[in-house]
Amino acid sequence: MDQCRRWAIVLLAALLVLPAVRAVSSEAPWAAEGGLAASDSGDDGRVEEHPAPEENHLPTGSLLPTNGEEYAPSGSEPSVSAASAILIDAGSGLVLFEKDAQVRRPMASTTKIMTALLAIEEIELSKPVTVPKEAVGVEGSSVYLYENERLTMEELLYAMMLESANDAATAIAIETAGSIEAFAERMNRRAASLGLADTSFENPHGLDGESHYTTASDLARLTAAALENPTFRQIVSTYRKVIPMQNGEGSRLLLNHNRLLRSYDGAVGVKTGFTRRSGRCLVTAAERDGVLLIAVTLNAPDDWNDHRRMLDYGFSRVERIELIGEEGLSGLAAVVGGEAEAVPYSAEGPLSVDLIRQEHRFSTVIEMANFYYAPIEAGETLGRIVFYDGDVEIASAALRAAEGVAKRPERLTWLDRLKALFGR
Repeated sequence: MDQCRRWAIVLLAALLVLPAVRAVSSEAPWAAEGGLAASDSGDDGRVEEHPAPEENHLPTGSLLPTNGEEYAPSGSEPSVSAASAILIDAGSGLVLFEKDAQVRRPMASTTKIMTALLAIEEIELSKPVTVPKEAVGVEGSSVYLYENERLTMEELLYAMMLESANDAATAIAIETAGSIEAFAERMNRRAASLGLADTSFENPHGLDGESHYTTASDLARLTAAALENPTFRQIVSTYRKVIPMQNGEGSRLLLNHNRLLRSYDGAVGVKTGFTRRSGRCLVTAAERDGVLLIAVTLNAPDDWNDHRRMLDYGFSRVERIELIGEEGLSGLAAVVGGEAEAVPYSAEGPLSVDLIRQEHRFSTVIEMANFYYAPIEAGETLGRIVFYDGDVEIASAALRAAEGVAKRPERLTWLDRLKALFGR
């Protein structure tokens, strides 16, 4: 009797365990087969798949990346002394940190970011500029220009951006637009074109004015636009420059006022500023592993440390993800009515995006037809590959025909052949 009881208990336990085993193996086959690990899927543990049409072959090349090396992000936002501050990722425009970033404030010599951008866009760098009398003895920082002294536009730009020379800014403005007032109008038009709704300029140098103001947010966006210009970036990232004085009778040594250029890994520049009304103003940029960050502080007593903390925080939060490598990607698409049955297509690389570390749920969608009718021209757009992080589209690339496919000649019917034979 006891023996029968024991066998009954064993049989009952087996019946209870078997469905649970089947449930584990059916819901998560990768766990038993050694496939995807939990960290390779989305936040809910599901793996999203978006196959291409059956008639086409999936592209080869870099597609969805892994999250890369482990990186411990900073646990808390930085504490700053600034009245207004912002930190953005230039690549994506993502705001990583802000403090009263929409409040209008004086901007001091960070004004010269716009002055430099306009001059670079409108005037040849090699153009000789004769210093007008209006640019001599301008209040504030100066390189002590002489009236009728001749310098190139490039030399004046270096003087303005490295030494924050107000006299150089005045000479640049008058050479570009004819007067300070006309140049300020151009500055405001350029600001409007960039969508800087809370920025207004009265002058090219940043001395205080009732209608001369910006916000930390606008100033960051302006800097991002300026850094897209390689000449601007080269100038603001230069630490030391020598330019002529008094038409070659001497020389001026220019040293960049941005301390971070020599003390912070990856520092790019950009501009310091100070008036009694504005307080200490600072715009910096730094780049590491392809991630370019821009930090802005307005009225910040401890600005250099503010920027170090902000940039450190930003680099702990953001990483650059390569979606398509340098080699691009390629595949084949089916063709109907062509001299070839398939056409090769490709997407150019590289393609990268900046994202918050360890918060990715990647997926891709190949948007293509099941087949294409000939003829197909080389370079013709056949579709696109779309990259998502969760439900948000983060990037896309066109898929173009790598070569052309001619239309296959139509076969003649027996009637057409008879007509051709008898010349009809």
